[in-house]
Amino acid sequence: MDNLREALQRAREEGRGDIGRTRKRQRVDPKTAGRQVSQRIYTPGQPAQAEAKPVDSKLILPHSARPHTPRGVANVRYKHTRVIELDPAALEENRVIAGQQGDERVEAYRQLRTQVLHTFEKNNWSSLAITSPMQNAGKTLTSVNLAIALAQEVEHTVLLVDLDLSHPNVHTTLGVEVEHGLTDVISGDINIRECMFNPGVHRMTVLPGRPLIDYSSELLTSPEMRNLLQDITTRYPSRIVIFDLPPLLRNDDALKFTPFADATLMVVEAGRNTPEEVERCVHLLKNANLIGTILNKARNG
Repeated sequence: MDNLREALQRAREEGRGDIGRTRKRQRVDPKTAGRQVSQRIYTPGQPAQAEAKPVDSKLILPHSARPHTPRGVANVRYKHTRVIELDPAALEENRVIAGQQGDERVEAYRQLRTQVLHTFEKNNWSSLAITSPMQNAGKTLTSVNLAIALAQEVEHTVLLVDLDLSHPNVHTTLGVEVEHGLTDVISGDINIRECMFNPGVHRMTVLPGRPLIDYSSELLTSPEMRNLLQDITTRYPSRIVIFDLPPLLRNDDALKFTPFADATLMVVEAGRNTPEEVERCVHLLKNANLIGTILNKARNG
């Protein structure tokens, strides 16, 4: 843990001032320690915010940040998008918890949501890429839980896009089976409405993926993909688009795509990702707008 923090500090001192700082999480139930997240993102140059106390059902925000419930966003009715009611048992097993009430573990995602929203509103951004150094760091789980948390903000709708084309996992994390994916939309085989679904969460839709073995990076930068990105990121002014990308050190997919997103978050796995891996990823993301890191799977002690 200390080595990882030292690596991030060295990266900041070498000129990458936009790397997020990490700190200890709140104490959690020992039964769930190590299974859940310790997530923090800090805007560069800003002091670390005080720990927010867990609440049962509402996130307490400053008055200026409280939602104003604009017309047409608070209550969305899906006429063309499939609505799939998720299995609570599957969500619990997969640690999709952001929609739960009275669970102090959810506070990490709420704090992450609030910091992301503040940064996005300040810069008028609408798209966020999430990646990691290696597989199994928790980037997909972070993408799903953050998307759910953001959808609970009535000023925004959220579209979660699975761009891990080799190993798409958003739909399995939600416990959903899909017949079509983003590659089918890009190829023109189906309409995007036939592929997207609402996971029973107000103001949230998912564009799932299906495995693509070859030429994934070429597809991510193709004219067809650029047209799709233009459509989904500009169709609704209140929409925030989250892209779940592949790990940086697995192939060049994330490296090629991150410059197209307004901002990027990197999920780092505590106790597994080495300082050298983190520094290499920081260097690889020099052309992306890396706004922070998320330290995942951290344990107390």
